[in-house]
Order: sequence, then structure tokens, then C-alpha cells
Amino acid sequence: MSEATLSFSDPDQIPILLGTHDCHIRLIQDALGVDVVHRGDELRIIGDDSQIQKSLRIFSELRAIVESTKQLKSEQVQTALSNGNSTGKQSKQVPIATPSSIDLFEKTKKVHPRTPGQSDYIKTIAEHDLVFCTGPAGCGKTFLAVAMAINALRTEQVRKIVLVRPAVEAGEKLGFLPGDMLAKVNPFLRPLLDALGSLLDYDQVTRYMENDIVEVVPLAFMRGRTLDNTFIIMDEAQNSTVTQMKMFLTRMGMGSKIVVTGDISQIDLPPDVSCGMTDAINRLRNIKGVGVTQLKNEDIVRHRLVGEIVKAYQNEDTLVH
Repeated sequence: MSEATLSFSDPDQIPILLGTHDCHIRLIQDALGVDVVHRGDELRIIGDDSQIQKSLRIFSELRAIVESTKQLKSEQVQTALSNGNSTGKQSKQVPIATPSSIDLFEKTKKVHPRTPGQSDYIKTIAEHDLVFCTGPAGCGKTFLAVAMAINALRTEQVRKIVLVRPAVEAGEKLGFLPGDMLAKVNPFLRPLLDALGSLLDYDQVTRYMENDIVEVVPLAFMRGRTLDNTFIIMDEAQNSTVTQMKMFLTRMGMGSKIVVTGDISQIDLPPDVSCGMTDAINRLRNIKGVGVTQLKNEDIVRHRLVGEIVKAYQNEDTLVH
């Protein structure tokens, strides 16, 4: 490995080059395979010789833009990466999203977070490869994760989306369900399909599923798989066991991202079975690359009464005995 140092006489240029939440630097690192470290009024570039030479050319072009305009846009970084890539391969890395919106590239349709907590959730997904999100019903845990997955797919950061859910009955024994295996698990996976269908038109969802670009599977079907370049979402994760969660998380392949969502106030596991989601958060939250977000009652964006209902069930003092 080699190293090069870029010094700046004007330190104010560095935050502009880094971008909001370091988004510009992440673009360059992902596209060129280098590490960029900010130290004082310097940027250190670490990689092999060819990577460093490319990086220096790109930084030189970007610094010229910053010096003349006092700003830098992600599109300009993308252009510099494409022009500076001597192999002829254009970079496919673009920001997954910003805290202000998620572009679905669907007739200019965008998803906008409606609370500060939701904005933080998007930011956490954009900056981490593994994200855990807990929160009450109606706070957008699944919806926003699916929107981020669509954005990643359409910006070619991943080649596939896999939506996963434990097939656990919510306090009822439904008995034997009719149909083949897919028909039996369909009721458990329907919320994920609903989220997908609310973001894309029916024909697009159908094409994605027929071409295996989008896959909706029960958790038990994940065993033995390795998923590369895939955006994986596990919904209702509070109903996974410790063993199931370990199995699921270890399916993560190269270039993949995992978002795990759940409401730990609605666990349907037997009383003597530990929750895999809370266990995983406690074990993994301090590992680099793992993000944990907790959405709250104020992030609920369903009908006004949903927030009041959640609050009432949290307040044990209001219960009639």
C-alpha cells in the first residue's frame, strides 16, 4: 500500500470537498477503492499506486471547482470520477439518499422523511452497511427502508433487493393454510409487498419479481445463502430468535447492505424465547459499520389515533384491572 498527502492553504475548502456527512469522499472511496483520511488541513490518500494517481487527478479537478465556485455538487464528483477513470469503466456509485429526500427515479417521484427521526434513519442507512431500526407501528421503519432499497437498485449500487420476514403468528393459531408453500407464507409477507406496491406501479413490481430482481422470502428460506450486491431488509425482526438472527446476518455478501426493522414492544415469541433483534443490537452496536436508530412516537405518520393508541398502551397506569 502507498500513501499520498494533499495539503490545503485554505482549510475551508476541505469541508466542501468532503461533502455533507462526507458523501463526496465516500463516493471517491467506493469508486476507486482508496481510503481517504482527514487530518487537520490535510487529506491522506491510502491505496496502491494506480489508485492514488487517479485520486490525485480527481482531487485536483474537484479542488479547482471549489476554488472557483466555493461549492461542490455530487453530480460534479460523479463527472470527475467518470472522466478520470482511465479503464473506461464509469463509476456507478452515487449517494443512496440524503436526509431530505429519497429519489425513486419514478416519474420524478421522491419520498420525503416527515420527522427529524426519519431523516436520521435515512442518514444512518446511507452511512452504514448494517442498520437496526426499532420503533412503534406507523413510524415508517419498513416504508423508508424499501424506498432506500429502490434508490440503491436504480442507481446500480446493488443488483437485487431481498425482503425478509419471520413467519410468526401474532397471537393466533391459524392452523393449516391452503395452497403451496408460497401461498402459505404470503399472508406473512404481504406487508412488505404493500410497501413495495405503494412506491412502484404494479407492472414494475411484477417485472422485478419475475426477473428475480426483487425477492420476498420468509426468514426460514434464507439459510445457506450468500447474497452479494444485494439490499436486504428484514421486517418484524423482533419475532426472530437469536439463532435465526445470527443465521440471517451472516448471509451478507460483498457489496451488500442490510436493514433490520422491528417493534420490540410487539414481540410474538414464546415467553421463554429470547428476542434475536435486541440481542443483536446489544452485541453489535459498537462495531464499525453498524448503525442503530430508534424511532419514537413523534415519528408516527399514520392516522393521528395511531400515536394516541401506542401511547395509551405504553402507559400502564391507564389500564383497568
